[in-house]
Amino acid sequence: MTFGLKVVKKLQWTNVPIDKLDLKAMKVAIVGGTGGIGQGFSRMFDSRGANVTVVGRTFRDDDLENVHFIKADLELMSEAKRVSKELAKLPLDMVIFTNGIFAATTRQRTSEGLERDMAVSYLSRLVIIRNLLPTLAETHTHMLKRPRVFVVGYPGTGELGTVEDLNSEGKYSVMQTHMNTVAGNEALVLDSARRYPEIGVYGLNPGLIKTNIRSNLLGANSWKSWIIESIIGFWCQSTEDYARRMLPMMVSSDLDAYNPAFFNNKAQAVESQKFTEPYVEKFIGKSEELLEKSGVSLD
Repeated sequence: MTFGLKVVKKLQWTNVPIDKLDLKAMKVAIVGGTGGIGQGFSRMFDSRGANVTVVGRTFRDDDLENVHFIKADLELMSEAKRVSKELAKLPLDMVIFTNGIFAATTRQRTSEGLERDMAVSYLSRLVIIRNLLPTLAETHTHMLKRPRVFVVGYPGTGELGTVEDLNSEGKYSVMQTHMNTVAGNEALVLDSARRYPEIGVYGLNPGLIKTNIRSNLLGANSWKSWIIESIIGFWCQSTEDYARRMLPMMVSSDLDAYNPAFFNNKAQAVESQKFTEPYVEKFIGKSEELLEKSGVSLD
């Protein structure tokens, strides 16, 4: 999903080789860091000496001394609020959101009345950001000039979603439902950068990478999943390669001059397309209304 992205050539950053980076003083939280892209980031930051806290369902890196675990089921907004309070207690320089799934062939509904993909891949991030970012600027370790937030999605594609049906209560479509989360995460970066100017907020578009994100659609351990993920794994970069390529950009001091910004899977800056300020306000407003109807407060 990186086709059609418009590169912003004026945004350049100095690429320090990853083996030259010393991140021993850095504190990083990765929401969704127990598998896939998040686990790739977690292991790469750990390899450079950073202290890492990962949030997810199943911890897979208990052999890594500097990687710590917060267990959570992020299809529930009540869990997202709990996680935000746990993270707010930590001195953090950077928060990375990689949690997500793909919509299923038939609509899935959480116990809070939310479409499951929307809940996991977007709304949980919105809830955590609103509850965490007000304290983040005060608690970071000053390893960076200002704390940074990275939201992994598919920004720059011009996908605006269906703002009048964010909960997929009309005619159900897998792609329309998932594209709502794509649009939501791009709007979330733009809104958060405006709302919290003391924090750098950035969007990442990793393109296709072999992970388990599609298992909710294809079926976990199914032959369809095996074939598709094998093809993606053959032609596209791995989670380790992606993390290795992105990490030098994510810690570069050059990013201090830009907020917000979006990056493709080569760590090149790309344009956000079609998202006007009024549309971002409308999308976020409809997201807040959806949360309120489900009994979830952002306060």
